[in-house]
Amino acid sequence: MHAGSIVPNSAGTRRPRTSAPALACDAHMHVYDGRFAAVAVPRAMVDDATADDYRLLRARTGTQRTVVVQPRAHGTDNATTLAAIRALGPDRTRGVAVLAPEATDAELERLHAGGIRGIRFSLHTATHAATRFDAVETLAHRVVGLGWHLQLHWTAEQVVAHADLLRRLPCTLVFDHLGRLPLPAGTAHPAFAVLRGLCAGGRAWIKLSGAYLDSTVGAAGGYRDTDAVAQAWLAERPDRLVWGSDWPHPTEAPAKPDDADLFDLLARWVPDEAARHRVLVANPAALYDFPTTDSDETTP
Repeated sequence: MHAGSIVPNSAGTRRPRTSAPALACDAHMHVYDGRFAAVAVPRAMVDDATADDYRLLRARTGTQRTVVVQPRAHGTDNATTLAAIRALGPDRTRGVAVLAPEATDAELERLHAGGIRGIRFSLHTATHAATRFDAVETLAHRVVGLGWHLQLHWTAEQVVAHADLLRRLPCTLVFDHLGRLPLPAGTAHPAFAVLRGLCAGGRAWIKLSGAYLDSTVGAAGGYRDTDAVAQAWLAERPDRLVWGSDWPHPTEAPAKPDDADLFDLLARWVPDEAARHRVLVANPAALYDFPTTDSDETTP
């Protein structure tokens, strides 16, 4: 096994045992950059989580494409995310923004030109939330014409409570972190049926990420209690799954997970190599509008 590098906000140094295929995409990570305004209290910022820091992780895991998700700490000013897209390579990087309802059409066009392909509603907790439920439908209608999706980090209870809203939204929906189904209930939770219905109709995608958020056994138990949920999504719609590291793991402090373990976890969730290639390459290429050519994708 080859040694990897020391990566900020990541435990361990080894490389994953699983090799990343060419054009593999990390579809969920965040950049925190003190050069840009922060709207939350300082403790919401994560140190050593810039685009330059993330390059070390990309070299360690072997992924080549990236989706930068606007973090709560930077509010609705997406300058940090746009700068990260430029720094990591605009042909290999896309972004998910956070918008205020009063965003102008010119702002949406500027964001699209900068690589934004979706907007996020991180409403699982009210702490530092930059958006509200009453803005979801309004903004969905604003961005659908751009081909953008709505990325939702909601609790399972919120999914159930807002099921009617979700069904009438015009946009593609992307649900963070395995759908945030609580354990041990997992697929027995009523939210699974709501999400399964949306996926079955081709309306929704699921991110295979954030295993530590709902696992009760944690890293010590290899996050094995998340396997059934991940594999249920694989059985439902393998063409509607993407993978993300969730680096720099802002919810995990002070102990950070080992990103090699998290990448290898995908091989356990999706043991078939062809299916895993779809999750890492073909699916994110379709969802995030990556170019079809790989002429500029030769370096991690």
